[in-house]
Amino acid sequence: QVQFVESGGGLVQSGGSLRLSCAASGSSFRFYTMGWYRQAPGKQRELVARIASGGVTNYVDSVKGRFTISRDNAKNTVYLQMNSLKPEDTAVYYCNSFPIPSNNWGQGTQVTVSS
Repeated sequence: QVQFVESGGGLVQSGGSLRLSCAASGSSFRFYTMGWYRQAPGKQRELVARIASGGVTNYVDSVKGRFTISRDNAKNTVYLQMNSLKPEDTAVYYCNSFPIPSNNWGQGTQVTVSS
């Protein structure tokens, strides 16, 4: 069963940057559309960015122009470059497949943006 290990989170000031990484297991990674999701305290988990197997990307409006998703199929890894971070970006960030996420969510990585 596919597994995901997220890393790269931390505490940054408003306007700062972070780069998240997600290492996925399994030989079929390159065929899947992958997404970065986030869950803020008291809120539902939401998809913020996705990247298809061929590299086409899509973003939720709140992060357009600030976040960039990319992937390295040779390394089974998906990245999320986050610039111009805002306090409302504070959340636990997860990666998973899209549109049907695996039930096997990783532990996520905490991103905290201070004002």
